Formats: sequence, structure tokens, C-alpha cells
Amino acid sequence: MHLIWLRTDLRLHDNTALAAASQRGPVAAVYLITPEQWQAHDDAPCKVDFWLRNLQHLSQALGNLNIPLLIRHAATWDQAPTMLSQLCRELSVESVHVNEEYGIHESRRDSAVAQALEADGVTFHSYLDQLFFQPGSVLTKTGTYFQVFSQFRKVCYSRLHSALPRVVPTPKAQAEPGVKSDPVPTAVEGFPTPSETLRALWPAGEDEARRRLDAFADQQISYYKDERDFPAKPGTSQLSAYLAAGVVSPRQCLHAALQTNQGEFESGDIGAITWINELLWREFYKHILVGYPRVSRHRAFRPETEALAWRKAPEDLAAWQQARTGLPIIDAAMRQLLETGWMHNRLRMVVAMFLTKNLLIDWREGERFFMRHLIDGDLAANNGGWQWSSSTGTDSAPYFRIFSPLSQSEKFDGDGVFIKRWLPELAALNKKQVHNPEAAGGLFGVADYPRAIVDLKQSRERALAAFRRLPSRQEMAEHE
Repeated sequence: MHLIWLRTDLRLHDNTALAAASQRGPVAAVYLITPEQWQAHDDAPCKVDFWLRNLQHLSQALGNLNIPLLIRHAATWDQAPTMLSQLCRELSVESVHVNEEYGIHESRRDSAVAQALEADGVTFHSYLDQLFFQPGSVLTKTGTYFQVFSQFRKVCYSRLHSALPRVVPTPKAQAEPGVKSDPVPTAVEGFPTPSETLRALWPAGEDEARRRLDAFADQQISYYKDERDFPAKPGTSQLSAYLAAGVVSPRQCLHAALQTNQGEFESGDIGAITWINELLWREFYKHILVGYPRVSRHRAFRPETEALAWRKAPEDLAAWQQARTGLPIIDAAMRQLLETGWMHNRLRMVVAMFLTKNLLIDWREGERFFMRHLIDGDLAANNGGWQWSSSTGTDSAPYFRIFSPLSQSEKFDGDGVFIKRWLPELAALNKKQVHNPEAAGGLFGVADYPRAIVDLKQSRERALAAFRRLPSRQEMAEHE
């Protein structure tokens, strides 16, 4: 018997470890429910619910191939070596197969499991699956990890031109192995079930992920570059939750995009090229996680920014978290997050810059809050985005580039359609007033909408001053 240990790869098709395991003989699958670990990683209840719902679909799909799915419970990953060793003894397992995951805790967990299994004579195999390139294989001429996306992308393009990652075959049905599947729990203690409205926005299963991918590639991808920045338009693929849980693979996404663009990366359909770039951003941030492990430890990518004098401002933080800042585009975006488990990417940057620059609150507060609410929460992408917005990360916006929530609002939601959808209390305002009700002369009887909690001009100056006081990277190196 061979075992595939499923993690963030909840699919039957194009699953590298599953394909490899099934070529060796009879296969069983196992999934570990680890609530305390998920809490320590700030996983959102809606994300845990999404995993469980996808597991139910996967269990059925595996069952059709006579591959049993076993569920095991452990508080944290520390118990994974013992638990998996025990399961391997029970089932007389010869080999365990996993798709690689990235981050300090994930790497430690996998090393500990490999060691325990090998001590019992069980071989442990891990595969590149959620990325196109092995971290450590896309490096600068001096052999270091790239810190600038455009340079990283250039090398990736040349590699993809010479060897496109292949989609792996789906396993065939096997003989009944005599092991029964376990029921997949519908809920896990500590993670309340989200509203039916939220769940309905994110149906589970590979069929749904494929449907979204095909619909996007067929109908939407050509407009992606032009429409992706407008939160009121359906301009994005809505695939991020499925990618984060591994219900669809980046290879499937890449092939779908290339198919619409005659196999081209750098010419042809600008929408398809822009979307492929987004897949490479996702790749870039995972490579950063491996190359610069400090970002897994809540540390700034740019060490000199650790000295920033962030404000301790619990009331401002709470107003931001609860969509009560008095700035409509910020509050509308935060309501979208709280009610749907997702936020439009342009708005993720706008609300992150507002928190870290205008409110001068530590980016880690925002990063944690997002993880606790996002259905597509992913350490690498979330950390990368927050550090970019707060000018503490790779490729980061220079500290003096501070988005104005008002100009972003006017530019990307000109008619206020998005704002009015999420803030119906502002529905009576015209398209000029809706971006800044206060400036347009009072609140027009909108009694339950708060005044702005911060003066944008003064707070911008305060942020610039705080950044200017930082030591340079060179000065820090001289002190070390």
C-alpha cells in the first residue's frame, strides 16, 4: 500500500504526488485535521469550512476510483510524525507521497515526518506541485534569490519558453483495497461555520474550479488588464480560493491562459499576458518565503524598517477592522471582506496603504486580520502584499508613494457603484459626493455614517516623516 498525504492540494486532476503514488500500486489518501495549528496560523473560519467542503467532494471523486480517504485528528503538526507512522504500520504502507509546501513550519513538519517514517523503513517522497519552478532554481547571476519581481519574471519567461510544465495524468480506478473511507467532518471546533450567503459565493469542488477557469479564459481574460482594477466589474477570475486550497493547479491555469493566446507569453492578448504575470507574482512570493525565511517569522523583508515608529492606536485599528473609518472606499472594501471572505486586489492595496501609511499602524496587524477573514488566505501572497503596501517588503513601493484613498476611489469606482453596493447608507449621494461625503458639505442626513477618522494630508506627512527617520540599509550594515 502507498499513501498520499493531502494538504493544500485538494484535487484529483493534475496532482503530482497522487499520480506518482498511484503508479506504484494500491493507494490510500490521508488528511490531517489540526485545529490548533490552523489557529496559530490565523486561518479563517470560512477558509477551514471551504477546505472541509472541498474534501467532501474529493472524497467522493477518490471513492469512484476506489481510493479511500482517511481523516486523522491532531492538535498541531508536532503530532504528525507519530500519527502518520502509526497509520503506515496499520496499513503496511511502503511509501508516503506529498506535494511540497513552503514556510518554516511546513518544512520542519515535513522533515520530522520523513525522519520518523524512514526510521520505520517507509520511504518519503515530496514533489514540486504548487509552483512552476523549485525554489532555489531561479536565482540571480550571483546565486541569490531575486528581490525584484521584474527580474524574476524575465528568468521565468525564458524557462517557460524552453520547457512548459506538463499537466500530470489522473489516476485510473484501482481494485478495492479493503480500507473504508472516513466521513469528512462538516465543522471543526474553534472555527464557526460561515453564513450560507458566504458559502454560496464559493461552491466547493474541482468541477466548480474548472468551470470558473474555463469561463474566465473563454469570456473574460482578454479584458483582464483593462478591467481588473475596477472593483464594481467582474474583471477578475475569482479563482484565488481554489488556487490557495489546491483545488485547481497553477499549471492548469497557465495552460488555459496560453490556449487563449496561441501559446504566447510575451505577445498577443495583453489580458492573458497580464494574468500569467499574476501567476508569476504568486510564484515569486513563495520563492521569497523560502529564500528569506524571516518573512515567515513576522519580520520585515527590509530589516531597516523594523525600526519604524508604528503607532499604537487601538481605536483607529478597530475602526479600520469594523469598516468605520469614514472613508467610503476603505469601509466598502472592508465590508466586502467581512461579508464574502474576499477582497478585490486593487482594494487590498488601498486599504493596506491606508492602515500602514495614513494610520501608521504596523502592517502585521493588517496581515493578521486579513488571514483571519480571507477564504483565499495564503501566507506568501498575503505577507508579500502587505509588505509591498507598507514599503517594508520586496519590490516595495518607495515609502513616499502613498495611495490617496480618495483619488483611488474616484479613479476606480468613479460612479460609486461599488461603494453604494457595500455602503447602502450612502445610496442617496451623487457620484461626486459619494467618495468624500464630509467635503461635499456635511453628511446630507447620512446620520449613521461616521466622519473620517484621520486627515489624509496630515497623516501622509506623518508617515513620510516616520520613514525619513529610518536608518538606511547601508547604515544598518555598518552597525552590525
